[in-house]
Amino acid sequence: MASQSARIQQLLQAEKREAKRVLEVQKQKNRCLKQAKEEAQAEIEQYQCQHEKEFKAKEAAALGSHGNYSEGVEKEITEKITIIKENYQQIIEMVLEQLLSLVCDIKPEIHVNYRISG
Repeated sequence: MASQSARIQQLLQAEKREAKRVLEVQKQKNRCLKQAKEEAQAEIEQYQCQHEKEFKAKEAAALGSHGNYSEGVEKEITEKITIIKENYQQIIEMVLEQLLSLVCDIKPEIHVNYRISG
């Protein structure tokens, strides 16, 4: 019996050692996976950055003339708005003068259909 119990103890200790080894291997595996994931993420970011730069360069080359065109249109619109505002100020002054002259310059006259009774 004593030899069986000693063997059982040895088996239990061996089992504990193996469980520790399995745990260490799992930890090491997780560390390696984490490191590989970080390296892959860094590569992805570098790849995205590089292709983003290339895309922006191609976009600027393709749309370069459109940028200048939009600036010209903006300038033209601003000039037209300024002219319209100036014309509005002039016209409103003329309209106000006409209205005031019609209201203030009254010429009393007897209507042609008015009959004097008497």
